[in-house]
Amino acid sequence: MVSMTDSKFVLGVDLDGVVADFYAGLRDIAAEWLDVPVESLSPNVSFGLSEWKVDQAPGGYEALHRFAITQRQLFNQLRPMAGAPAALRRLSANNVRIRIITHRLFTKYFHQQAVRQTIEWLDHHDIPYWDLCFMKDKAAVGADLYIEDTPANIEQLRAEGHHTIVFTNSTNVHLDPPRAGSWTEMESMILKAQADWLRK
Repeated sequence: MVSMTDSKFVLGVDLDGVVADFYAGLRDIAAEWLDVPVESLSPNVSFGLSEWKVDQAPGGYEALHRFAITQRQLFNQLRPMAGAPAALRRLSANNVRIRIITHRLFTKYFHQQAVRQTIEWLDHHDIPYWDLCFMKDKAAVGADLYIEDTPANIEQLRAEGHHTIVFTNSTNVHLDPPRAGSWTEMESMILKAQADWLRK
């Protein structure tokens, strides 16, 4: 017997770099933390932010991340990626089950703040979702299609046979398609994948 839940096309959506403009938001905070002009921090970064020389500061990236979450409420302050909230609302209305899968519990002992800021941000921007999963191994929760920007996650998902679309940014330009550079393009690709899934 197929339940209503099982009959929905499940979209696994990464949050940072896909729905939330993570690097732009962190860039402003990093400039403050590093005490450098924001213009000196390239917006075109690789994964790990070596361009910002964060690893040369005391505590490295983990210290910056902790400061951003606990002192500047990073996850509450991020701007949405252009078009993302409206596109997700339309997809949800089109019977797509949105499953947000994020590895925001990166910093020890501050999980409550990370979870609270995430839920408040999603509600504030009226972003619909059925499931909210905080975990590193994104394939473990299952989805019919994944949207992701982190190179290692994309490579792992694809290696395990999961259909994954790259949301393009400077960290993942070396990866093979399918990819989308905007939510207009992404929405069309998701609807096509849903249509293909329904025909199975």
